[in-house]
Amino acid sequence: MENKPLIGRPVSRLEGYEKVTGSAKYAAEYNVPDLLYGYVVNSTITKGKILSIDPMAALAVSGVVKIFTHENRPSLAWFDLQYADMDAPPGTVFKPLGDAAIRYNGQPVALVVAEDFETARYAATLLKFRYEQEPFETLLDKNIGKARVPKKGLSTPLKPPPPKPTGDFDEAYEKAPFKVQADYFHGTEHHNPLELFATTTVYEGEGRLTVYDKTQGTINNQLYIANVFGLKYKNVRVLAPFVGGAFGSGLRPQYQLFLCVLASLELKRNVRVVLERKQMFSFGHRPQVYQSLRFAADDQGKITAMNHSAVGETSSYEDYNEILVPWSHKLYPAANTLFEYKLSPLDLATPIDMRAPGGVSGMHAVECIMDELSYKLKIDPLEFRLRNYAQADPSTQRPFTSKELKKCYEQGAAKFGWHLRNPEPRSTVRGNRLVGWGMATGIWDAYQFPARVEAVLNKEGRLEINNATTDIGTGTLTVMTQIAADELGLSLNEVDFFYGDSKKPFSMFQGGSAITASTGSAIVAAVRELKEKIIKLLKDIDDFPFKDLKNDQFLFQNGKVEVKGNPNICISFDEIIRANKGRIIKITKMAGPDLLKLRKFTKATHSASFIEVEVDKDLGTITVTKAVTAVAAGKIINPKTARSQILGSMIWGMSKALHEQTVIDGQYGKYINANLAEYHIPVHADIPEMDVIFVEENDTLINELGIKGVGEIGMTAIPAAIANAVFHATGRRINDLPIHFDKLL
Repeated sequence: MENKPLIGRPVSRLEGYEKVTGSAKYAAEYNVPDLLYGYVVNSTITKGKILSIDPMAALAVSGVVKIFTHENRPSLAWFDLQYADMDAPPGTVFKPLGDAAIRYNGQPVALVVAEDFETARYAATLLKFRYEQEPFETLLDKNIGKARVPKKGLSTPLKPPPPKPTGDFDEAYEKAPFKVQADYFHGTEHHNPLELFATTTVYEGEGRLTVYDKTQGTINNQLYIANVFGLKYKNVRVLAPFVGGAFGSGLRPQYQLFLCVLASLELKRNVRVVLERKQMFSFGHRPQVYQSLRFAADDQGKITAMNHSAVGETSSYEDYNEILVPWSHKLYPAANTLFEYKLSPLDLATPIDMRAPGGVSGMHAVECIMDELSYKLKIDPLEFRLRNYAQADPSTQRPFTSKELKKCYEQGAAKFGWHLRNPEPRSTVRGNRLVGWGMATGIWDAYQFPARVEAVLNKEGRLEINNATTDIGTGTLTVMTQIAADELGLSLNEVDFFYGDSKKPFSMFQGGSAITASTGSAIVAAVRELKEKIIKLLKDIDDFPFKDLKNDQFLFQNGKVEVKGNPNICISFDEIIRANKGRIIKITKMAGPDLLKLRKFTKATHSASFIEVEVDKDLGTITVTKAVTAVAAGKIINPKTARSQILGSMIWGMSKALHEQTVIDGQYGKYINANLAEYHIPVHADIPEMDVIFVEENDTLINELGIKGVGEIGMTAIPAAIANAVFHATGRRINDLPIHFDKLL
């Protein structure tokens, strides 16, 4: 009897019990003896320098151990480094307590260390700083003219510059019978995962540290700590078995990690530093973005010219890039194109990747102008996209490894009831509410990174898988266990996946919707090699009837090795270990994408989202009342966790469209709503019943499993679909996000 495959089954999260009962420990929850507590002090000015610091009153508080500032921090190895982590953008990485200069409001300027948290926090209020302020710029719309081409750096291959122009855009646009020009603006958004950023550093003596950190990359943080503090890599261990949300905020090491490790090494004590919610607004934001688009079409509704120009915000010391402008030409053919992307340096912290970075902002503009052009042509928005559908990548002429976007359109529209739509804006009314329907296309790159996996058949005959990846709440533990169990023919409870530990084999940080493809494919490669090693062992044992069999005659299922066609000839994994004199059988394997093969193709996930909104005629308030997203993302390993990912993306897309924005006060250069009372996010009442459709997509090229990531793709179409629905309801185009009711009054 064959095993039923686990891949494709809606398995519940294996760590769910620990999370709902509170037994899962996060970075600030480990019971560490003899623990000191650090509290970060942040700058109250936006730009300038520190003239003096008076710590005397703070130091006089009983229980205060030490106060670290730029004046007394030790000399560190990293001050000669330009890059300190794998995700650093071009420029010079920010160094906390590096000097007296203030580069942005909220910059960390001191760490107060005390015997308990409350004492450290109180003493921090007694520190006296004297500043010299300088003029600053924090508003993108006032600094568009200062934009320049981004610098190149280590991250450039993952975030390449815009594609070169094709044809003659200006002439084609000028002569086109149908054309639309529109500008779009996105305000700042800040990461606010449920788990606050925190680090617990355990001082092991002689330059050895064990660090519990909120991070998406244990190895990235290990490299960071070793590089910064001049330690040996093997003496630094970073652990993150549970991460309470991240989605980009934990890709780079955040400043509490540096300050915590600094204090631990200097004091030779165990130290914990936890940021407060307000301090979470001092880093980790999606940048302000200004976009200007011009699209043109012929009489048949075929796009003839596309121009997408964007200016993004970056800091004064690093060039943070987003992939904003190339998406339209990956979807729609046009002979004449012009894409431009520039950065405007501002006196703010460097932005950071935030779920679907670049894609969700860029696709909002693309899909809104597509909607506007469809109305001008008097063509249904879905039909307009189908007329411009491309089976191959129009920007490179390369085929996709797979593309089932057309089925996303068909199945999503059918589920939503799009055929019932009245095309006329303001034509559908329910009581005092205008009803609008909108749709949009989503696209995201299908990334895969190299990963190293150790596969072990242990002394109990169980399979152990070791890899340094994290699980930021996406279900990584569960899907990796499913993949490994299927590959060796085991049940879920016969597999142990060990992760979230920098001592485990290499993994990139968890981001870009890449980890399932990366670590999952490496698991397949490692377990297959483990099976070959087991087969070789069986053939070498004289007492077993396997010597003359070919490798393809061995079948791994039901926790044993059988002979194909003759299941009575079999051996359990327990017996294999006994035959191996009680020794484990182990393989370590590095695996990654087949770059030689894949360079001939474009790799992408696709989606289509359909949205219904109701807009109150008198108040202008917007309510999303129906939402459907159809996704083509290759093979779905676990429909339950994948659906959860898409639902989370859809909610975040609604939040981006209608709620989230950190408002900058241009006079003071600071965010004025740095709290969850005034930084608006959706609540249950804002979210309707939502449908997720996974379109069948068989991709035999992209990797061994035929899988693509689902973390970002569910979000990229939602803001545009909502904005288009608002137009259909009201007849008004609102191109600045978020759309609050005041813009409709």
